Amino acid sequence: MATELTTSHLLGSAADRKPPPMPATTGEITNTLTHYYRGELGRMTSWRDRIDRTSNWAITVVAALLSVSLSSPTSHHGVLLFGMMLITLLLMIEARRYRFFDVYRARIRQLERSYFAQILAPEADLNPDWALSIAKSLRAPRFLLSYFEAMQRRLRRNYCWMYAILLLAWILKISTPRLQTEGTPQEFVHSWSYIADNAALGPIPGWPVIVIVAVFYAVILYGALRRGPDDGDFAHGEAHV
Repeated sequence: MATELTTSHLLGSAADRKPPPMPATTGEITNTLTHYYRGELGRMTSWRDRIDRTSNWAITVVAALLSVSLSSPTSHHGVLLFGMMLITLLLMIEARRYRFFDVYRARIRQLERSYFAQILAPEADLNPDWALSIAKSLRAPRFLLSYFEAMQRRLRRNYCWMYAILLLAWILKISTPRLQTEGTPQEFVHSWSYIADNAALGPIPGWPVIVIVAVFYAVILYGALRRGPDDGDFAHGEAHV
C-alpha cells in the first residue's frame, strides 16, 4: 500500500511539473543567445588552453632533449629518437583535445557568422535554418573531425616543425664525428658506413634504424602535406580560431 502511494505521488508530481518557460520576446531571445554565446566561448577557451599546454610541453621536451643530446659527445643519439616518440605521444593527446575544441569552435563560429555578423552587416541571402546545426549538436553532441584529421591539423600547425628540428639534430648527431667521440680531430664524415655504425641502437644495426626513421618521417610528411576537406574557416589566409 505504501509503495502504491509513493508511486502515485511521484506520478502526480511529475504530471504537475511544468517545463521551464521559453523566451517569448525578441529581447528575451537576444539575452538568451548572449548568455549561451558566453558559455560556449568559455568552454572553447578552456579547451584552447589545454591544447596550448600540450604544445608548450612538446616544445619544452624538444628543447631539453636537444640540450642533452648535442651538449656532450658522450650522449647517445637514442635520446633524440626517444624525443620523437614523446612528441608523437603529445601529438596524440593534443589531437584528442582538439576534437573537443572543434565542437565548441564550430558552434561559436556559426553564431558569429549567422547571428552577430548579421546584426552588424545584414545580408539578404542568409540561410534561415542557420541555428538548426547548433540545435542538433546540442541535442546529440558528436565529433566533427576524425582522430587522424585532428592529428593532421595539429601536425601542420605546430608539430611538423618540432619533428623537423629533431630530425636535423639526429642527422647532425650521427654524422658529425665531434658529436660522437670527444677529442676526435675529424671534422666531417667520409663514409656511409660511419653513419650507419653511429646510427646503431643497442642490438639493432644502423641501417634498419635509418630505414625505420625514414619511413616514420615519410608518414609525417604525408600527414603534413595532405589536405583534408576543410571548411571555409580553414581556407588559406583566414584566421584560424
